[in-house]
Amino acid sequence: MMLHSRIASFPPSFSFLNVRLVSLALLLVMSVLAGCATKPGLPDDPVLATGPGATAGQHIPKGPLRAITPSQIGSYSIASTEPPKELWDRIRRGFAMPDLQNELVTDREQWYASRPDYIQRMTERSSKYLFHIVEELERRQMPTELALLPFIESAFNPQAVSSAKAAGMWQFMPATGKYFELKQNVFRDDRRDVLASTRAALDYLQKLYGMFGDWHLALAAYNWGEGSVGRAIAKNQKAGLGTSYEELNMPAETRLYVPKLQAVKNIVARPQAFSAELPLIENHPYFQQVQISRDIDVALAARLADVQIEDFKALNPSARRPVILAAGTPQILLPWDNALVFQRNFAAYTQGQYASWTAWTAPSTMNATEAARHTGMNESDLRSMNNIPPRMLIKAGSTLLVPRSALMEDVSSQVADNAQVSLAPEIVTRRTTVKARKGESVTSIASRYGLAVASVAGWNNVSVNADFKKGHQIVLHLPFSARPAPSAVRSVRQPASSGRTAIKAEKRSASKTIVKKQKR
Repeated sequence: MMLHSRIASFPPSFSFLNVRLVSLALLLVMSVLAGCATKPGLPDDPVLATGPGATAGQHIPKGPLRAITPSQIGSYSIASTEPPKELWDRIRRGFAMPDLQNELVTDREQWYASRPDYIQRMTERSSKYLFHIVEELERRQMPTELALLPFIESAFNPQAVSSAKAAGMWQFMPATGKYFELKQNVFRDDRRDVLASTRAALDYLQKLYGMFGDWHLALAAYNWGEGSVGRAIAKNQKAGLGTSYEELNMPAETRLYVPKLQAVKNIVARPQAFSAELPLIENHPYFQQVQISRDIDVALAARLADVQIEDFKALNPSARRPVILAAGTPQILLPWDNALVFQRNFAAYTQGQYASWTAWTAPSTMNATEAARHTGMNESDLRSMNNIPPRMLIKAGSTLLVPRSALMEDVSSQVADNAQVSLAPEIVTRRTTVKARKGESVTSIASRYGLAVASVAGWNNVSVNADFKKGHQIVLHLPFSARPAPSAVRSVRQPASSGRTAIKAEKRSASKTIVKKQKR
């Protein structure tokens, strides 16, 4: 309406083309006015600013004006906007650690490249876990090279155990695992758990990077210990030497640690250069978490999920016993396509109890025979199931795995999280006779051999206050390797001046003791 009224106000001779020109002119004027109202540029901007509006710090070019030439366009890599189709490509895109290149890297490259079967086994084994690890690294904004670290630590075997007792895919020592809240008890070892151990490993690596500010040093500390790396750095600083990874004095294993990772990284980055074939790992989750509400046998869980028992254990390697306790492990991992199958079959299961095993806590210290009688198990089965060696006592409070009856409830969270087995050597005794010395009594004999006074009195049918005549045959039951305690043989401390004489007398006296051993 307003447009029509404005056009109608022009003279009749005013053409439509003239109207367009006037409109363009008005727009140009408005643009100039808006430009004048904008804030001045940064101090280093080459903008002419003359007159009262100029501010201090602005650069005013001097001399004759030069023609403006087109800027030279550099070559820049352009990131792809398409999601990676395979996981290896995704890992390559996330590489962010500085490359290490030396003769040790070359040596490790040749070592791996000459073992294609080994590479094939490692990479195929990793296919179950890599997606989850990469997801966690990206979420934490950490270099994706670290997803390759289990290749170096365990060849991606979650059941791997080193000679130093490090366990799992990430090779946690028992103490370090406890520090990062990885439970280790009768029923499970979270150092082997896929989710828990990955969380702990990345927590630890982040902690180490925060300490040293360098990924190579962080990796060295992961292998060698943060204290060892810290002391090596301090030693070099004191000597006026460099403190980089390659400049520190460290054990051969740690010296090779980062070159190994770099070699694997290079093979993953350019497999064709090393004649390596990486198996296809699709860029999507391999497994899914499934909640469980009841204790369940490992074999039954695998059957309900319709997966092979070996595949089930590969995704749930923390289970140390044939039963999973829901109070301690409320979720299991299953292949993505089998998760729904398990949930459906679990809800429809009507063939009896889910778990055929439960936990039993020893009320007192006892041998395996007594424990078997309490639990209704065969002794050999009890020993085998709970790894109890011969001639060992089960200490009070120990938790054993025993058959479960239909009336038993699921194991409590207290037991599921803290169950331990404590063993003590079973003392083997022999019937022994010794000759009494002059002035010997039940009390002195008990003290000499570290025995209970009541036991000595009972074995010899005398009172606890009884004395023995010199040469009397005293019956004792001693451990097989027992010897009189040196401190017990010495009855009265002599003055310092007669110390040598007292020692000689004790030796002569002890030599007169006659010990006869008979098999019990």
